[in-house]
This record gives sequence, structure tokens and C-alpha cells, in this order.
Amino acid sequence: MKLEHYARLSAEEKDALDALTQVRTRRVRSRDDIIREGDAPSVINVVLEGWACRYKTLEDGRRQIIAYLLPGDVCDFSAPVLREMDHSVGAITTVTLAEIAVESVGHLFATYPRLTQALCWDALTSVSIQREWTVNVGQRTAFERLGHLLCELFVRQRLLGLTRGGVCDLPLTQAEIADTIGLSVVHVNRTLQDLRSAGLISLGGRELTIHRLEALQRAVLFNPSYLHLGHEGRHLDAPPPNP
Repeated sequence: MKLEHYARLSAEEKDALDALTQVRTRRVRSRDDIIREGDAPSVINVVLEGWACRYKTLEDGRRQIIAYLLPGDVCDFSAPVLREMDHSVGAITTVTLAEIAVESVGHLFATYPRLTQALCWDALTSVSIQREWTVNVGQRTAFERLGHLLCELFVRQRLLGLTRGGVCDLPLTQAEIADTIGLSVVHVNRTLQDLRSAGLISLGGRELTIHRLEALQRAVLFNPSYLHLGHEGRHLDAPPPNP
């Protein structure tokens, strides 16, 4: 579903993806690491169920979460070229992963060029999200940082068909949110109260409810263009122009 946002996949391409992600799977418990900084990657991990995150840890234990990984996301797309991981990937919830051999991905790329282009679109979108997170931490206010993150997580889940009206999962602790947007836990708690008081969101039972999405987007300067939701990949299906 995620890759079809970038290109319409044929039945053969979908079957190839299904076969690739069903060869070997494993489950990782909540808060355990999937792969650690310094490890030599031997497979490519794809999230099938659950939430994970990329993060970096300083020598004194301080942590920065640098990405959230949702179902359909690749944990370590750079595994074929890295000798060792330069960051860690940890499970937020219990996670089910597909472990894909590097050589299998190479075969996929060689056999299905349209699928390869869709995966490249996906990788470029991940880089775009990283740029937006840098702006978030560097320039936005606390209210904007937190609201922007919530908008992004909601929109990304909606793309996967995982939202229920204005409701989506949010299995994050306030400490994890703090490690994401560069605030203290106390500041995150106070900012959540501000968002609630404004009538924009509700939180409870590991669920986020956004009452007025457009109003929240305006309030926190959220422009979803960096998520590339405009089906740019659909041009891959267009017939060549007439000579």
C-alpha cells in the first residue's frame, strides 16, 4: 500500500514483494533494540507490524530520536553499503519484522525497475522528513514542534489506512516525545496541555484524537508537501508521449 503511493504496482510486482517479506520474519519486544550502532548489518529489516525508531545516544546516555518507523518502513535500507551501523533502531511497541537478504533485494532491483523507482521515491521521502525534523527542532516553538510531529504521525498513518476518523495510534511516552523534539519531559507535558486546552487534540489509551486537523495544521505551520503525497510516482505508469 505504501509503495503504491509512488507507483501503481502490477500483480507480479506485488507478489514479488509479498514473497520477499514472508521468507523470514521475527518479533522484537517493546523497547528492545532491532539493531545497534556499531553492528554489521547482514539483512534488511522491514516493519510489518508495530512502531520502531531510529536513534543516537551520547556517551552520557542522552538520546535523540531521529525517525519513527511505521508498518511498511525499511529500518536499514543502507545495509548493503554500510560496514557498520552509524545509529541504532529500537522497537517502540512489539514489532514484527521481515528480514530480507541483501542479495534478494539486488535481484528485485534488477528484475522490477518500476518497483525499484518506487523504493527510491520512498527513500527520498524519508530524507525529506529528516530535513523537516531539523527545521522543527531548530526553528519552531514548543507548541509548533509538538503539534507538527502529531500532524505528521497522523497523516503518515492515514496514508496506510491505519486511522479511524480523527483517531490514530500514538504509543509514545512523553519521554520519547521529548527525545524527539528536543524538549524536557516537563515542557512536553505542559505543551500537550496547551494543545488540549486549545481544543485541538485529546490523548488517552495510547491513542491520539485530532479534533480539527486543518486548524491544528494552521496553528503549527504544518505543510504536508514534504511527505510527497501528490502521487508523483504515478508518472511511471503513463504511456510514452507520441513522437
